[in-house]
Amino acid sequence: MKDYYKTLGVERSATLAEIKTAFRKLAMKSHPDRNPGDKTAEQRFKDVNEAYENLEVSDKRARHDHELTRGSTRRFTLNKKPRDPV
Repeated sequence: MKDYYKTLGVERSATLAEIKTAFRKLAMKSHPDRNPGDKTAEQRFKDVNEAYENLEVSDKRARHDHELTRGSTRRFTLNKKPRDPV
């Protein structure tokens, strides 16, 4: 799972204003118009936008925070064969 806080370079306790400031700074720096032909900058711009979209809305941010805290404790179940009819 992506850590959107790391992507924007802010702490998890960051305010919306701090998130917005970090987003604008990084978006300007990696914008494709400022870096024509630079695929790395283009991907970074997309990642920064995705991070901001998920942290600017309180519901999405709460969901992201919840997923980060669950982290590697998520358990997966294996597909079991259906039981044979009796």
